[in-house]
Amino acid sequence: MLQQVDDTLILREEMSAQENRVMALSEWEDRWQEGKTGFHRSEVHNLLESNLDKVVCGRNEVRFFFPLCGKAVDMKWLADMGHTVVGVEISEKGIKQFFAEQNLAFNEEPVPAISGAKVFKSTDGKISIYQCDLYKFSSTVGGKFGGIWDRGALVAINPCDRQKYATLLMSLMNNDCRYLVDTLEYNPELYKGPPFFVSEEDVKNVFGGGCDVELLESVDAFEEKHKSWGLDSLTEKVYLLTPKAQ
Repeated sequence: MLQQVDDTLILREEMSAQENRVMALSEWEDRWQEGKTGFHRSEVHNLLESNLDKVVCGRNEVRFFFPLCGKAVDMKWLADMGHTVVGVEISEKGIKQFFAEQNLAFNEEPVPAISGAKVFKSTDGKISIYQCDLYKFSSTVGGKFGGIWDRGALVAINPCDRQKYATLLMSLMNNDCRYLVDTLEYNPELYKGPPFFVSEEDVKNVFGGGCDVELLESVDAFEEKHKSWGLDSLTEKVYLLTPKAQ
């Protein structure tokens, strides 16, 4: 029991190392403008591939939501399977790079419900990406979803905004929605983020009120580049979130 209390105290101390870290939207836009997009992956994410069946569950034409989507190739991969994808991204440059790199024609339209926002839609209607502040997006604007792939979003938002983020994401979930969220665990005393340290306790604290949380997979994700972050270990975990029965 004492060991459990000690471990909890250590975890809280580690989390506090990042709790006041804040990044402005302009900093993310600057990263895109300067080409500092090391978070982008050129291949479909292995943890999405290995767990997709648990999200789709035999359903056809699932509407997927991608928060802070960047130019994730996973969007095209899912669309090619017959699903539809809606993403939200602050960087217009990132959105246009996605369509160019995937050789997709698109149309650009204003979003009347969000001042200054635009939506970029592939001409086949399979992929729509809203260029706006994520917190201005809602089910009124984009509808609700049967699937969510959260890679690089929960770990990127400011730690102080996690409950606001979770409340928004849960409001976008249909009753049969299956939400796959990818997290990273490391020693936050050694690296200030982003991406930020997110523990299983963090996931349950912000989503547990409305969702059941199941750990699906945990892998050693440490790579040579993480040494430059000052880290010597990095664990990647993926959880499945499903709405609690009403």
